[in-house]
Amino acid sequence: MKARLKWVDGVCFLGESGSGHAVVMDGAPEGGGRNLGPRPMELLLLGTAGCTSYDVITILKKSRQQVSDCWVEIEAERAEEEPKVFTRIHFHFVVTGRDLKAETVERAIKLSAEKYCSASIMLGKTAEISHDFELRDA
Repeated sequence: MKARLKWVDGVCFLGESGSGHAVVMDGAPEGGGRNLGPRPMELLLLGTAGCTSYDVITILKKSRQQVSDCWVEIEAERAEEEPKVFTRIHFHFVVTGRDLKAETVERAIKLSAEKYCSASIMLGKTAEISHDFELRDA
């Protein structure tokens, strides 16, 4: 896997993934930025949520669950001192569909957390990671 990051100005950077997709990252004005994009640590959380959601949706589809929507609300805390690593991350999954089985959704989230999601497993080395979910009928 490869990526490239180019400094634009101030604390603004343009990242390009190996697959050719670009993202702008920037800081808050009080940190020298112009607020042109998400902060790098926000992207880390979003990427982790994307990684675990990818797993959960894939597992649910293979389990023949009739999922029509899924999102994850993420709350995280960081250390007060440098390096300000994540110390706690909570993922709240909201899964919508027909005839969803709670035990199947719970199993999919657990498999992602413990086996498949390399991003959350890596962040779990410094952060306490927790998950919960709610089901909604379509």
